[in-house]
Amino acid sequence: MDLPRVPEPAGSPPHRVAVLVRHGVLPIEAGIVHRLFAQARDADGRRLYEVVTCALRPGEVRTDTDFTLNVAHGPEALDTADTVILPAADEDYVERPHDPLAPDLAAAVTRIGPDTRVASICTGAFVLAAAGLLAGCRVTTHWKSAGFFRAMYPGIDLDPDVLYTDNGRVLTAAGVASGIDLSLHMIRTDHGAAVANEVARGTVVPPHRDGGQAQYVRRPVPALEHSSTGRARAWALDHLHLRLRLEDLAAREAMSVRTFTRRFRDEVGLSPGRWLAEQRLDRARQLLEESGLPVDRVAERSGFGTAASLRQHMQAELGVSPSAYRRTFRGTSHAA
Repeated sequence: MDLPRVPEPAGSPPHRVAVLVRHGVLPIEAGIVHRLFAQARDADGRRLYEVVTCALRPGEVRTDTDFTLNVAHGPEALDTADTVILPAADEDYVERPHDPLAPDLAAAVTRIGPDTRVASICTGAFVLAAAGLLAGCRVTTHWKSAGFFRAMYPGIDLDPDVLYTDNGRVLTAAGVASGIDLSLHMIRTDHGAAVANEVARGTVVPPHRDGGQAQYVRRPVPALEHSSTGRARAWALDHLHLRLRLEDLAAREAMSVRTFTRRFRDEVGLSPGRWLAEQRLDRARQLLEESGLPVDRVAERSGFGTAASLRQHMQAELGVSPSAYRRTFRGTSHAA
């Protein structure tokens, strides 16, 4: 993952997000972007993003439902975008979609600036691949389309088992719900956890699911009170500062380690160790953003033990030291 983006200084114009929709668009994927980014505000209540919808030609755009979208902007909206997001469309679901890109779509993509952040939701990744924007990137798309994607683009590193990927300039999300996760991830990267958490709270969704989480698990994730590992997870979140062993978590549910590990992975989609590391990293990021605690105290409270251990984990996962992360986000988070 690249270094966190530096938040825009106070008073800067809103970050401009353009959503490029095509005939057969999934309305929910376009709506996700508007709903989440439009809620992000600074400490004075000013919008941090301006979101516009554009099409290859202004006017009525067919969706995959029984209603249409009336889109006011054409591809010229891409010229001034800071971020371009490409939802899926039904033309992505034929056997070899966008081979090659249709001339009007190819012309639209060429309007995206070289420094513009680009993201796809679901099979929108096929368009980015056909346009040559995914070279050298680790990407994802909907697991049902993974076989076609690999057949068409064997040189692209596809991981169909994750929710989203972040390559710095280019990001991809697996499907409808992971478009929420990716949008919150971009907001968090731009403006810190406090802003992203407030957006998540307003949308009534979890504030963070790590991109490496599985696209789907064998069984639906149960509510905490009905989960066979839920009590252990809740207890762990209240005791992240302790040295937590797998045996301790399994004992909370009166299970053997083997049974607990299997059920945990079925319910959460991650191993207990990976889940615990992610929760500790999230806690450390929150403390760095929202408190003035010294780094060694942040390390203790988040369960990493020492500043050196915290530094090692943050460098491996985020590519940045705790002090650099705090310099990037602390001002914005305190203001928020």
